[in-house]
Amino acid sequence: MTAPRQISEALIEAERDRSPIAAFTRANPFVTVEAAYQAQSMLIEHRLRSGDRLIGAKLGLTSKVKRSALGIHEPVYGRLTKSMLLPLGEQLQLSNLISPRAEPELAFLLGKSLSGDVTVNDVLNAVDVVLPAIEIVDSRFTGPIRLTDSIADNAGAARVALGSQGRRPRELVDLSVLGCVFRRPGGIDTAACGAVMGHPAIAISWLVGALARRGEQLDEGAIILSGGLTTSFQLRAGDTVTVEFDGLSPLWVNCS
Repeated sequence: MTAPRQISEALIEAERDRSPIAAFTRANPFVTVEAAYQAQSMLIEHRLRSGDRLIGAKLGLTSKVKRSALGIHEPVYGRLTKSMLLPLGEQLQLSNLISPRAEPELAFLLGKSLSGDVTVNDVLNAVDVVLPAIEIVDSRFTGPIRLTDSIADNAGAARVALGSQGRRPRELVDLSVLGCVFRRPGGIDTAACGAVMGHPAIAISWLVGALARRGEQLDEGAIILSGGLTTSFQLRAGDTVTVEFDGLSPLWVNCS
């Protein structure tokens, strides 16, 4: 059986060398969810020992379109660290990644901690501001993956761009109907934020519960990505992607 330590070390090497590896479940389809999250924790611990800092969490596979694309049927979560933040206006260097893809998301900055069983209202009351976000996901695997592969790989977390100005949730329309326009080379994708489990706050509530089962919580000041709203877009040098949400300023990322 593939041990969490073996999984994390292989993923660390793949990310460092920018060389993808075969999904672990090809050789061992019985990697458990618990083992996968243990591997993820080891992956993050390696980052922290290298001087990085934990800043929040990201949800993945919270929308039906994302789960269907990968043949996975439940959400996952990963961790965000400071080194993943793309400074506003700075170009995304694709050469530092393996096979980066962009997707539009809502980001939530917590004004107070969340733990245990929480409701949608609990989540909204804890949120300081909502921000537009473009997440850059970068799988360290080749070919199809399963749920536990995604979990171990920190849900594909690589980079994230955040808008500079946010608004409180209650200053916006109901987040389940908040509109999103994702502009990328060759087309435009649209979605309502209800694509994320019916409401982004439901996704965050799920995350809080999942963390509580492992004795963890979301702390004040944490940044939470609620999950991709559309299919992700494969990035190439020279591309620009833009996301626009009703009531929020546009956000874009230029690639080189």
